[in-house]
Amino acid sequence: MEEPEKLIVEGKRLDGRGPEEIRPLTIEAGILEKADGSAYLELGDNKAIASVYGPREMHPRHLQKMNKAVLRVRYNMAPFSVEERKRPGPSRRSREISKVAREALEPAVFLERYPRAVIDVSMELLQSSAGTRTAGITAASVALADAGIPMRDLVASIASGKADGTIVLDLQKEEDQFGDGDMPIAYMPQKENITLLQMDGHFEPGEFEEALDLATEGCKQVYKKQREALQKKYAEEEEE
Repeated sequence: MEEPEKLIVEGKRLDGRGPEEIRPLTIEAGILEKADGSAYLELGDNKAIASVYGPREMHPRHLQKMNKAVLRVRYNMAPFSVEERKRPGPSRRSREISKVAREALEPAVFLERYPRAVIDVSMELLQSSAGTRTAGITAASVALADAGIPMRDLVASIASGKADGTIVLDLQKEEDQFGDGDMPIAYMPQKENITLLQMDGHFEPGEFEEALDLATEGCKQVYKKQREALQKKYAEEEEE
């Protein structure tokens, strides 16, 4: 990808958005019949499917936890999700994102209700265009709720960042690659609890606060879409 001369021109980003706007977001719950819970998400050009299986007995048994369930999270980018075909199988990056996604989702789930059990969460990125970890976490949270697993709150996730010295919300590919920094977060709006906060690049103290506030407000927009997707699924089930 060729670096553009400017990422923000006359207050507008390369895709026409203002600094505080997120990309078009679509979420659909319950798309996979064979999974206990599932969700499909499109965020800009990102396309992600999340599935949930469980809770079920953990095998092998020596991995069981006597006082709570194990949340096992897998993040994977399909080989065809990027312009240059990705090598199949787990990578260092996918393992790292799997770990942070699990840590972002765990505080929301009542794991103590299912001792010696496992809940498997899979996040599959079908198409990638910056912000894949936040897209995966957002979809996984909806899939967990769709599976009927008791949760303290949904986990919404989005990234803020800095491009051409301006704090922006929901970075697109060029901003992610050539910008000054990014800050993905995961947030439970009802609990006002941040469950993930990462930062790459350079932010002044004031910029950090501005970026965090902007990401938090962005998560509230994502949260609204999550709730709407679940409400639509439940309404359709009641009609049937």
